[in-house]
Amino acid sequence: YRRPSNLILVRLGVLDVGSNTVHLVAVDARRGGPPTPMSDWKTNLKLVEYLDEDGAITDKGIKKLTDNVAEAAALADQLGCDELTPFATSAVRSATNAEQILEHVHEKTGVRLTILSGEDEARITFLAARRWYGWSAGRIINLDIGGGSLEMSTGVNEEPDCAFSLNLGAGRLTHNWFHTDPPERKKINLLRDYIDAELVEPARIMRSYGSARLAVGTSKTFRTLARLTGAAPSSAGLHITRELTAPGLRQLIAFISRMTAVDRAELEGVSPSRSQQIVAGALVAEAAMRALNINKLEICPWALREGIILRRIEQGDGPVRKVGRHKDNE
Repeated sequence: YRRPSNLILVRLGVLDVGSNTVHLVAVDARRGGPPTPMSDWKTNLKLVEYLDEDGAITDKGIKKLTDNVAEAAALADQLGCDELTPFATSAVRSATNAEQILEHVHEKTGVRLTILSGEDEARITFLAARRWYGWSAGRIINLDIGGGSLEMSTGVNEEPDCAFSLNLGAGRLTHNWFHTDPPERKKINLLRDYIDAELVEPARIMRSYGSARLAVGTSKTFRTLARLTGAAPSSAGLHITRELTAPGLRQLIAFISRMTAVDRAELEGVSPSRSQQIVAGALVAEAAMRALNINKLEICPWALREGIILRRIEQGDGPVRKVGRHKDNE
């Protein structure tokens, strides 16, 4: 008896160089089944804090990024990953010296990062949400707030009808707009107006496809906002329904926008690394939900990294080394 090839496990590593973190996940995966997490490692990066006046990432930022990638690549080897998929998103994508960064990282670490376009980022994240909720969810709207950008998409299939990426990430807006702690009320109002203006056209196009049966929020920002408005903690598991409502979000903004970052870090569910940018993230979430007439969205535990894994599993013949040995494989 020959075991079907789609039951052969492979260990895949995904290295995500985001605006806030360098994040490595290792999963055991097979076609037709969900990826099984084996390891999850990340380190804070906050690349937007290393941008100079010309929009380039400074030498200090490049060194920190390179060291983080080297550490992640070594860990992937230790974990026995058959394959490593390394990619970078908004912060590197928008840096004026992006090509220099990629060459430096490759020269020093051997890892060749691929820059995902904003639209690809939105489309792949949408795939993850679709797979999590299934076809019965009907039309889905997906929102994802990262450190550097906001991704928005809607569709009824695995490929969305439209996908957008806007430079409205929580870290980017905090860095560019808030220079006091807590932020000035005037600055908050100005930022609200700016976000609303940026959302007008993408929201109009998304609404033109019709109302969604399900609105979904992915990313750490949405998980944190939901937790702050009463959703279950991460320790409750992946399959607990977590929601974020527009009224709850508005009340939360009024509360946290008056607090210092140190005080926000004391709130349950808010890490010190996220406490500085959660106000900007909340403003983006509230504006996007309002622009798309969303009163409630569900928090999806899968996002971009899971979408990358799902696409990779389906690409055909994969790596040859099998993770684990089964009697009927031999």
